[in-house]
Amino acid sequence: MIIAVDGPAAAGKGTIARALAQHFGYHFLDTGSLYRMVGLSLLRDGKTPHDEAAAVENARSLDVSRFCDADLRTEAVGAAASIVAVNPQVRAALLDFQRVFAQQSPGAVLDGRDIGTVVCPDADAKLYITASPEVRARRRQAELGAASYGDVLADIRARDARDSTRATAPLVAAADAVVIDTSDMDIDQAVAAAIAVVGRAAG
Repeated sequence: MIIAVDGPAAAGKGTIARALAQHFGYHFLDTGSLYRMVGLSLLRDGKTPHDEAAAVENARSLDVSRFCDADLRTEAVGAAASIVAVNPQVRAALLDFQRVFAQQSPGAVLDGRDIGTVVCPDADAKLYITASPEVRARRRQAELGAASYGDVLADIRARDARDSTRATAPLVAAADAVVIDTSDMDIDQAVAAAIAVVGRAAG
């Protein structure tokens, strides 16, 4: 059983995907963390995420054991990840890793931006988790603490634009994905909606 969970930043897809994996007893992969690892490795090396050759080299030699989740969750790393994710060679280098992970028994939940469209187009269940930019900015501001709402909203809109207009694997809901808009939902409601979708797909 392969479950694809896609959507923009701060829509709740990571929380929902983790809850699905726990509920059904499946493996979980935050695919965005792979791009964050590439972005962080560049920053650690004193290089810019716009250095395409260095980004590809880091993606091909990525050692996931070198990173902890807290280091990957900063805004700087998130911005770097969004930039390197536009690079088609970086995406190709990380694609096989994701597809192998998805084949694990008894099932896998993959959280990202192109799981249902590119990584696992034949996934058994596809969810697209979204929310308005304003709601997502408020959530991200609460997560970050002292950050300016205006700055966070501008960053989210910029990331949305980059992710949805890139030539390779743009952020878009798969034609057969179930769209869940979490703008007016609390987390329990959103998770329940997602569980219902996967339950129907599992038969």
